[in-house]
Amino acid sequence: MNTMSYKKVITIAAIMVATMAILHFTNHSEVIKANKPFDTFPMTIGPWHGVTSRFDQKVYDILGVNDSILASYHSDKLGPVNLYVGFYQSQKEGDLIHSPKNCMPGSGWNIIKTSIEKVDVGTLAAPKSIKVIKLVLEQDSQKQVVLYWFQSRGRIISSEYMQKIWLVIDSITKHRTDGSFVRVISPVVKNEADTVKTMKIFIRDIYPYLKTYIPS
Repeated sequence: MNTMSYKKVITIAAIMVATMAILHFTNHSEVIKANKPFDTFPMTIGPWHGVTSRFDQKVYDILGVNDSILASYHSDKLGPVNLYVGFYQSQKEGDLIHSPKNCMPGSGWNIIKTSIEKVDVGTLAAPKSIKVIKLVLEQDSQKQVVLYWFQSRGRIISSEYMQKIWLVIDSITKHRTDGSFVRVISPVVKNEADTVKTMKIFIRDIYPYLKTYIPS
């Protein structure tokens, strides 16, 4: 077995162990509600104006979310961007947060690039940045960028593996398995760099609002 295959086996085994631990400890975890219902999430944030929409009900049945917001935002000079936040009061069997890396290919989009992006979400007086996962997707002649992260129990997590590991740790130490998934999508109109720049501005603007809805 080569080194890459060995690492892959170890990774899969670790995920299986983590998942079993989640299912064992989640029965003893508290059910944590969102700070505010997401149907009150603002549709006007700075220069951005949004319109809510919904997935098909079968999508929500698969996702297993307890609360969520799906909205498309634009501004006079920037946009469009699509925001989805899915909140889970607790994560038990069948209700674990889903990754776009699994969902997007099923909807016809091919992942052509993945990386980690740093996004500034602070102010000049109090600088702060977070790391998010970036996907570049392509379908026929269309291209779009996805930036997403897991915002769970006071942490910003930019790794599916670490999301599961922290879920196990917090279920044991905090008796909590609540969590949120935040995803921003934007089509590439001019070029990828301009698209990412617009998305980062949007994330910076909505980040303070996310913190008022998602429990720390």
